[in-house]
Amino acid sequence: MRNQLLIVIVSISLLFSGCISSESEPLDPFGDNDGDGLPNSWEEEHGLDPLNSSDGITCQGLAKFCLRTYDNHTYPETHNSFSTVEDDVWMAQNHYTSLEAQWNGGIRAFMIDIHHLSKQDTDPEDVRFCHGDPDSTLFYPCIYSEVDAFAWMRQLSSLMNNSSGDVVTLLIENYVPGEHVEYLFNITGMIDRAYIHAVGEEWPLLGEMILQGKDLVVFWDYSDDSRYPWLHHAWTHSWDTPYGEEEESQMSCRVGRGSGNEEAWHMNNWLSSIYGFADPIRAGTVNDYDTLLERAIECWEKVEDRPTFIAVDFWEDGEIVNVTKTLNQMDHWTDEIPPHP
Repeated sequence: MRNQLLIVIVSISLLFSGCISSESEPLDPFGDNDGDGLPNSWEEEHGLDPLNSSDGITCQGLAKFCLRTYDNHTYPETHNSFSTVEDDVWMAQNHYTSLEAQWNGGIRAFMIDIHHLSKQDTDPEDVRFCHGDPDSTLFYPCIYSEVDAFAWMRQLSSLMNNSSGDVVTLLIENYVPGEHVEYLFNITGMIDRAYIHAVGEEWPLLGEMILQGKDLVVFWDYSDDSRYPWLHHAWTHSWDTPYGEEEESQMSCRVGRGSGNEEAWHMNNWLSSIYGFADPIRAGTVNDYDTLLERAIECWEKVEDRPTFIAVDFWEDGEIVNVTKTLNQMDHWTDEIPPHP
């Protein structure tokens, strides 16, 4: 008992003498006390506990990417993502595997085409994903194959709900009224997570988008429409390179659609066959790790901005995901290229 009393008396004496502070030292704002990869000041500013490593977030797989702006990251993208063998598309396929396999493989940006089921079936419920020429007098795009847009979007929503910190992008080639696109996103609950970007404004940090629950960016071919501010005109808010070249030597880093001044941009990287369809024979060549990485770094240097999206056909052939992993470890095109993932 005497020893315990003595300890109390000594502790009080030290406290009043200034040897023990009654207040904890302020955190170094640039430090990372809990070792979760996020600066203390950023965590405090965004309502996270900088002393608790379990109270943090990751973005696109790593905490450090949360401090990057949306446009300063490179996302693997599939062209005509729905047009796959697994989706029972039997003509003009662009991939072998469907959405779940693409997601599990690391794809986080998807190009989709939205049509009505037919020229007669044009209600909001008749929205489908299919690919083809809507002006053809012989074959409507959905006549040879169509994918249930509502099921596809619900599955994407489920995959996003079960992920930890992924921002997803959709680029829509659209052939239905805006209110029908909105209906699709409302019915599937995806509209609630759609981010709204204003032309000329800087894109936010990935971490801010995740924390705000706005983890979906949607571009479409139509112009901006004040009724649907979350549907961003693709070629006002971003730009792309030419696409569907017949030879690899024809691929370039020049501007296809858009002005080329936008911060977000798509590097299209697929070839068309002599029939105008996606070419499964040469996909593995242009998607090859060294070939694709070299082209991406070359375009990064020429544009003076990293590719935001790299879009491919037959993503299963080649290493589109590993290429983006390598690029995302680099802050500048002059950086030493990291080892193959």
